[in-house]
Amino acid sequence: MTRKQLAIVVLLALCSTGADWLQFRGTDQRSRSDDAKLPPTEWSVGKADVPAKNVAWSVEVPARGVGGPIVIGDRVIVTGASGANQERLHVYCFSAASGKPLWERQFWATGRTFCHPTSSVAAPTPASDGKRIYAFFSSNDLICLGLDGEMLWYRGITLEHPMAANDVGMASSPLVVGDTVVVQVESRGESFAAGFDAATGEDRWSVPRPTDMNWCSPTALRGNGQEPLVLLQSPQKLTAHHAKSGEIVWTFDSKSGGISSPTTVGDMIYMPGDANLIALRSTPGSANWENVWQESQLAAGNASPIIHGKNVFVVNKAGAMTCGDVETGKVLWRQRLKGRFWATPIAVGDLLFCVNSDGVAQVVKSGADAGEIVSEIDFGESIYGSPALADGALYFRGDKHLWKIAQP
Repeated sequence: MTRKQLAIVVLLALCSTGADWLQFRGTDQRSRSDDAKLPPTEWSVGKADVPAKNVAWSVEVPARGVGGPIVIGDRVIVTGASGANQERLHVYCFSAASGKPLWERQFWATGRTFCHPTSSVAAPTPASDGKRIYAFFSSNDLICLGLDGEMLWYRGITLEHPMAANDVGMASSPLVVGDTVVVQVESRGESFAAGFDAATGEDRWSVPRPTDMNWCSPTALRGNGQEPLVLLQSPQKLTAHHAKSGEIVWTFDSKSGGISSPTTVGDMIYMPGDANLIALRSTPGSANWENVWQESQLAAGNASPIIHGKNVFVVNKAGAMTCGDVETGKVLWRQRLKGRFWATPIAVGDLLFCVNSDGVAQVVKSGADAGEIVSEIDFGESIYGSPALADGALYFRGDKHLWKIAQP
């Protein structure tokens, strides 16, 4: 076995155990885990006369960010932005075991930092390949750090694309596919997607994108052992590209939302349409795709779809969670939740952990024909970023704090 093959085997082993949560919506981008070790269904962060319960630790994060955390071994990574115009960019690393700060790095933004008051320049969730950390910001600064915080390379992408910005800020999270880091930058000023060499930051490819407001994140399609493809969803179409070259493989023309991102399992793609959920089958090694089903009752809001076992779960704009059959799109049940959701829930076992933008978490137990809210917990501050799950512990990033929720 070559050194490269051994590295792939090790990475796959880590992914299969759920030990790490390497990017937005998890290592497999499905926001779920097969880990047998379940997080607690009840906890308290400790406020007023209610003591903390099932909180392994909490730590204050000085710079605000709305991206989610990622977990790499014993490291938990979050980003933030500070300053009068959020021109100061931060990358924080904490110990997963204790919450102790391990290191922090700060940088000056090179691009535009204006964004909506509810958002942040630190809106994208960082990503990792297990060896390096890739922090992307609304200012279109892409920073690569080692696991101990050493800077490896830095790309100020706005310097090459000065019109790539919008009035409410950018939020697309980076994607790591093999040895390529992919970013999707779409606005009414200038739009493109680009792939960079993960080790050096050198250009691999760049493709023009529709000039429209869009906050979807790139998604990997790893079907049937074939070369992974990169899926780029825009308001009018979904395109599939070779990860190494950016060459387009196929296009699916359909209106879609501009926030929630596709979810893939094998050769299946579950794309949040404008008013429905669309299930596509991509034929490996060809430019063919099959429209398997579409279901308007499974329309997603801001949170991305979750595929877990034989079910698909979505949370719509009204805050209702709907469960459907992943093979047919048949609706199985619907459960009303409280609040508005930006964070994508996490599924593990028969449980779904959902947190709304007010910071109220709701734990839903999924049955064959009904969902049941089994607990409700108030963090006491807003939460917009999707949580992470690793080794039976949940990680939530709020306006001011990072929490690890785990059994004692």
